[in-house]
Order: sequence, then C-alpha cells, then structure tokens
Amino acid sequence: MKATITHNKSTFTVDLSQPIDISIPLSAVQNPLAWYIDPLDITAVKTDDWIGNVAQGGDVNFNTITFNPHAHGTHTETAGHIMEEIHSINKCLTQFFFTAELITVAPEVRGEDLVISRKQLLYLLGGKTPEALVVRTIPNTIEKKTKNWSHTHWPYISENGMKQLRELGVKHLLIDLPSVDPEKDDGHLLSHHAFWNVPESPRLDATITEMIYVPHVIADGSYLLNLQIASFENDATPSKPVLYALE
Repeated sequence: MKATITHNKSTFTVDLSQPIDISIPLSAVQNPLAWYIDPLDITAVKTDDWIGNVAQGGDVNFNTITFNPHAHGTHTETAGHIMEEIHSINKCLTQFFFTAELITVAPEVRGEDLVISRKQLLYLLGGKTPEALVVRTIPNTIEKKTKNWSHTHWPYISENGMKQLRELGVKHLLIDLPSVDPEKDDGHLLSHHAFWNVPESPRLDATITEMIYVPHVIADGSYLLNLQIASFENDATPSKPVLYALE
C-alpha cells in the first residue's frame, strides 16, 4: 500500500507494505548482550498447582520477562540516561516519523581505538541535514544480532562528531553498537553529553537508539523513519525502528 506523506512542508511517497525493520528482537534464545550482565530471562510463572505454559499443561502462556533495555537489544534512550533529574522516554519522544539518512562508515584507527570522526560524518552526509541519522558500521556481520559485546572495546563516535550532529540539527541518532561512547571511559560519556548538550541546555526531545542491525542489502540513502517504542516511564525503552524507502 502506497501512501503520500507530507512532513515538514515536504511530500514523500512511501510503500507501507515494504517496511525495513532494523531492530533486534528481545529473545531468550539468541540475543545481543552488553555491560557485563546476565542474558535476559523469559520464564513461565509457576505456583503450587499451576504453570503459565500451555505445552506443560497450563491453560495460557504467562511469562515473566527480566531484562535491561540498555544491554539486551535495540533500545532508544533520552537525555535522562545521563541526568540526575528523571526524564522519561515515554514523555520526551512524542512524535514518531522522521526524515532519515542511512550511512555506512568504517571507523578510523586512533591508537588502540576505532573512532567515527566528525570529518567522516560530514563527508557521508554530503550536506544533507536529516532529522534522524542511521549509522551502519563496518564490518557488518550478522553476528551483531547475537554478539556478546562485553569486553570487546567497540568503536564509538567522537565527541566532536556528536557535537557536529547536534549543530546540524540531527535529533535522532541510531547506531548498530551498544553505545556511542567507548566501552570504558571512566563514566565520562562525552559523546552522549555532546549530542544531548548536557548540562548546558539539554535536548530532551532528542534520542539515541543503540544496537540496531541494518543488513547489507539495504542501500545507503534517504528514508522515512518510524521510531516505535514501548511505553515505559524510564530513561530508555526497547524499540522498533522501521525504515521506508522514499519514492
């Protein structure tokens, strides 16, 4: 089904029957993992004479799910992630469709680090100023969907790069890594602070989405992004970002 959408005084045609889901689902079988915690747990509720599992004799499936949104899959977070004051993603993100640009980048070697630089971001954006930026990093193996990222020293975006995105007006950043900051940085989180402009003037309507996966077959370019979230009153929530090609 094709639809014509007017957004910020621009008109696009998209095929709503061709969504491109770039989220990694939460699963107790195969799931990415980060930040040194246990895998998520999905367990049927049990009482003395009842179990919430139809295959084991229960009348319904009735599971308790224990997880951390930052560690167990695709999630979207707000500036409340790094602020003393609580800012809920459910209250800060109130619009869900955005113009988006998908770029693919090979992080640069800087000493022992792999870094996505300001120069790379500007070059790949090519003068475009989308509301949302989707970053696919190289190598882009399917292992990202099940990888245990703990103690892997993953690539990250430089502080200047994040500041540049903020100055360009990018409100929503999506990346296929566990964090835009280094795995171990003594808690400074410079890139998070630069993007959200914390503490100077926090951008409470801006979000960062981490641990996405964009297959190779999806071409770089312009898209419409539908950023779907679960309605958690928390700094972060599991999310389901979906791209639509522009026609």
